[in-house]
Parts: sequence; structure tokens; C-alpha cells
Amino acid sequence: MPLKFELCPGRMIGGDEPCFIIAEIGQNHQGDLEIAKQMIKMAKDCGADCAKFQKSELEHKFSKTALERPYTSVHSWGETYGDHKRHLEFSHDQYRELQKYAEEVGIFFTASGMDEMAMEFLHELNVPFFKVGSGDNNNLPYLQKTAMKGRPMVVSTGMQNMEAVRRVYNTVKEHNPNFVILQCTSAYPLEAEDVNLRVLTVYQKEFPDIPIGYSGHESGIDISIGAIALGAKVIERHVTLDKTWKGNDHSASLLPSELAELVRSVRLMERALGTGIKTMLPCEQACFDKLGKSLVAKVRIPKGTVLTQDMLAVKVAVPMGIAAEDIFKMVGKTVTKDVEEDDSLLPEVVAGFCE
Repeated sequence: MPLKFELCPGRMIGGDEPCFIIAEIGQNHQGDLEIAKQMIKMAKDCGADCAKFQKSELEHKFSKTALERPYTSVHSWGETYGDHKRHLEFSHDQYRELQKYAEEVGIFFTASGMDEMAMEFLHELNVPFFKVGSGDNNNLPYLQKTAMKGRPMVVSTGMQNMEAVRRVYNTVKEHNPNFVILQCTSAYPLEAEDVNLRVLTVYQKEFPDIPIGYSGHESGIDISIGAIALGAKVIERHVTLDKTWKGNDHSASLLPSELAELVRSVRLMERALGTGIKTMLPCEQACFDKLGKSLVAKVRIPKGTVLTQDMLAVKVAVPMGIAAEDIFKMVGKTVTKDVEEDDSLLPEVVAGFCE
């Protein structure tokens, strides 16, 4: 199965395709539909490929006691955790409205399905791909059912060890070849020493038939750019309009200016990565013509002389002579014309020399 596949209509990922950048709005919209639309537009304006939310059917994601427990955090939107989550949860009709708005703006739209019923709704909504959050890595029935829907998948792998990630890979791969695994550390905000970007290299070696990517919760954009250098083909970052807003994710999110800079820097890094084929590039020709070294006569060399190495020197010469790296090939060859001291040793004065 090729490494490259279509994640969204008309948008391939993997291989030499551009990195796919997901602006994770999540629930940073504060439960306000108009703020959510502003964030979709912001993601588009900043150059992201996709605006992503989080969808839960709360009674399917949480137990009754989990929803009824008191929630006294400064980030709380209600007296209980259930009240808090209900405030942040958009209805099906609101999701349809957001999807329509994203289409009008011109950006891909999807959400993490945080439970099986949410995934079923997103399937009905015809999102281009499913996002599986780290919390469902050990939810094998959910992974199976999601994979069997046949849509492309992006799977984060926070809070897991390598054995668990292999299990995720094997569970999804059995039913669906078109998925991406993201290195992720589930801490908000994330400290640099806990990022572990080298896992991207491990993933590439362990899962060579799928693209890999990075879901980051760190401050700033530098680490995410490092992920591109290590081969990430998907970058997911939380975004916000105000880092001081109520909510756990805002402090680990990017402001619009940061998201725009991330997109710019990702595209710059992709240009800089190149092909991996080492050769002298056309842009280097002027420098080579000016400073490239070639062979000159260290002493006057009369016509008919058999060359020895001590007759030759390597210098920046005008005109450029025989390439410096060919100095050992000159030993034993005969010059067909006089060569004055410090003159360039040109190919046409060396018998039997072919460039």
C-alpha cells in the first residue's frame, strides 16, 4: 500500500505532499457558536488546511457519576462536570451550521468523535476524515468500528507506550489502510523535555506504510517546525482567540498570529528539506565560478614534460583549469604545450586527458 493517500477530497498527504495543518479549535469556542465561526475563519485566514472540533455524546462518553461530580475548577462552566461539558457541547444542528460555514469559507471541517455515538454522527455528517483522540487508543471496539467506516483516520497517541501504539496500528490496519499516527504527549501546556520528537523517527521505521505526524501542546511553534524536519506529514495544534479565556486548553493553544507564523514556517521548512539528493545546485554555480579551485602549474612546465604531483598546485584560477579533484589523475600524463608558472592547467594541453 502506498505511503500517500487522499485525506480530504482533492488533498493528498504523505510522500512528497505538503504537510496537512489542522487547527484544533476543540472546545476553545467557549460554547459560543459565533466565536466558533470566527475561529473557523481565523484558521482559514492563517493558512491552515482544516478546522477541527471535538464532538461528544456525553452520556455515551461519561458515566452518570462522572457527569454528576462537582466541578469547582476556575475553568468550570457549571456546578457539575456534566453542566460544564453541556455548556461546551454543540448540538447536531449547530454542527451542521458550522460545517456549512466552513464550506463557505473554504476550509476542511471535521471533529474528534469522542465516543461511538459521536463518531456515528460525524459519519452521517460526511466529514472527510475521522480524528481519534489519545483517550480512545485502548478503546478497541471504537477503533474497529471507526476503521470499518472506511473514512481516512488521524490517530493521536498520547498516554501510550510503544506496545499500545502497535496495537492501535494493527487494529486499524486490519480494516483501513488510510490512516496517520501522530506522536503526542498529553500535557497542557507541554514542556520541551516531554515532547519526545524522536518518536517520529521510531514511528517511521516501525510503520513505513503510513504517514506520521505530530499533535503538539507546547508553547510557541519551534518544536512543531522540528517535527516537520523529522518527517511529520500532519501537524495538529490547538488554537485560540485569547489565551486568558476560561478553559484548560487555551494556555497551550496558538493565537492567530502564531498559527499564521506556524503555517509560514512549515512551508519554509518544506522548501528547505529538498529532495535529499546531494548535488551541486544551479544556485551554487556563480559561487563555484568565482571561488571553485582548479589546477595550476607550480613551476614552468615545458612542452613534452611528464607531469608529477609536485609540479601542480590547487588554486582559485582564471580561467578555471582542470578540476582540483583530478590532480592524482594528472601524474604520468604529458603536456602538449608550454605551461608557464601559475598558469591554469587546461584540459587541452594534457595529452590523453578526458574531462
